[in-house]
Amino acid sequence: MEKTLLIADDNPEIIDILETYAVRDGYKVLRAGDGVTALELFHRDAPTLVLLDVMMPGKDGYAVCREIRSTSDTPVILVTARGEDADRIMGLDIGADDYIVKPLSPGEVMARVRAIMRRIAPPGGGKKPLVIDNLSIDMEDYSVTIGGQAVPLTKKETEILWTLATNRLKVFSRDNLLSSVWGYDYYGDSRTVDSHIRRLRAKLDAYDHPGWDVKTVWGVGYKFEGTANEK
Repeated sequence: MEKTLLIADDNPEIIDILETYAVRDGYKVLRAGDGVTALELFHRDAPTLVLLDVMMPGKDGYAVCREIRSTSDTPVILVTARGEDADRIMGLDIGADDYIVKPLSPGEVMARVRAIMRRIAPPGGGKKPLVIDNLSIDMEDYSVTIGGQAVPLTKKETEILWTLATNRLKVFSRDNLLSSVWGYDYYGDSRTVDSHIRRLRAKLDAYDHPGWDVKTVWGVGYKFEGTANEK
């Protein structure tokens, strides 16, 4: 299957450099100089991964990422010249998988791309669905139901829920979850865990689940807790 990398940046020289490295890694490259074009190419060609500059004409990288994330789990890496914490947190909160601050090292960019691609490999491996009370998680097709109702989780949210639910009562720190879900070679900010947990809880809480919950252990991390027995 052909791998396609969408690179969106209003500086064509940056795209030229990244394209050289991406082609060496076996990627076909789609080029966009603004946010509107990036979205058009995304919807038309369904790239494997998207590399988005934050400051672009038309629509900025944040707006493009939000629109992609509203319909797709395609990995997104945001690139920006601004490295302030607030900018990083915003990028992670809207669903970016990673966040890179300029000036870029094209070798590091491609290393992060490779790390993300390794992490999104399906982990199902013939595992039987996990059923706890009214919760069912099937990693073969990344489906989650609560009381028989489908819950629209992303791949990463499903992986987090599976990891917590299969290790009931174990408390996972941010670093534990990064290692278990993202992988040891993750380059991003550990606060991405908090962003994903917030979105996961918001989706779970739209359904009735009195027998279990994803809990915060203050100062430590997160755990799956409940009185219901696994089936």
